[in-house]
Amino acid sequence: MPAGLALAVAAAAVLVMGFAIQRGATCTVAAVDEWVDRRGTARLRAMLEASVWVAGGLALASLLGVLPAAPRPYATSAATVLGGVLLGLGAWLGGACVFGAIARFGNGEWAYAATPAGFFAGCATIGLAGLAGLSPAARLDRVSPLLQAPWAVALPFLAFALWRTVPGAVRLLRGRGNLREAAVRGWTPHAATAVIGLTFLVALLAAGGTWAYTDVLAEFARGMAAGVPARLALFGCLLAGAVVGGRLADRYRPKRATAAGLLRCFAGGVLMGWGSLLIPGANDGLILVGMPLLWPYAWLAFAAMCVSIAAAMHLARRCRELPAGASR
Repeated sequence: MPAGLALAVAAAAVLVMGFAIQRGATCTVAAVDEWVDRRGTARLRAMLEASVWVAGGLALASLLGVLPAAPRPYATSAATVLGGVLLGLGAWLGGACVFGAIARFGNGEWAYAATPAGFFAGCATIGLAGLAGLSPAARLDRVSPLLQAPWAVALPFLAFALWRTVPGAVRLLRGRGNLREAAVRGWTPHAATAVIGLTFLVALLAAGGTWAYTDVLAEFARGMAAGVPARLALFGCLLAGAVVGGRLADRYRPKRATAAGLLRCFAGGVLMGWGSLLIPGANDGLILVGMPLLWPYAWLAFAAMCVSIAAAMHLARRCRELPAGASR
């Protein structure tokens, strides 16, 4: 595929992905909050479903011979866990993970523009921070078990894809659903994360390598980034898709950025940047690359992230209850 066409395809996919991120509210903080508050797991299961869509797509792409070189994994170590904890604390502090920050920006909450800036600063200062003397985990020269037997994944995935998509398509064709309404407003977390997974996969196949904005910021902070203009253009498409999604859903409510909000989002981004370099990888890369490829480090880091968010929420609520308890 010519380079220009490949970039156009990737840009279109990323634009839709931004729309889906905004519409589905697929934020790890929101997912853990649902779990802590209501013991609900719909959002967490939806995120895992995004990994399933990517895994199945990677298996099919491998069988068809169109899969670029798959990322190699990293070792699991104390740095993996600490990185996941820092990702979680940063997401909790800022009120959104790297997915959720895009959604909140798309709603017109301009303070969340400070989250990518903080992420970049965190990636640039990881060497100064020390972080208990831990260094990023070592990269391993291994092939994903998913890609060692892609045929074993492809057929079950096709059955899963039909089960997920056919009923909704039948309802629309029979006139029991409005196509425009479904496209604009009728998104569930499962539908949104399925679209996120598929569009991420399309962009990966079209653009090749890593294109996610967290990868670009991390590499650029260390002077290692290649193809920066094209990858930044894809980041712009992601933001544009989120803004379009917010406007179409009547969620676009411009909110002036306060100093406190900017500082909170920036500090959260810094913590997430530190965590992403220790793992290495932010939660977008964990959910959409590492977990689909069945790498243990990605599953461990994501679990540590979720547990740390839940612990921070629980501790914050206990602290808010202390004055009331003391007065009694």
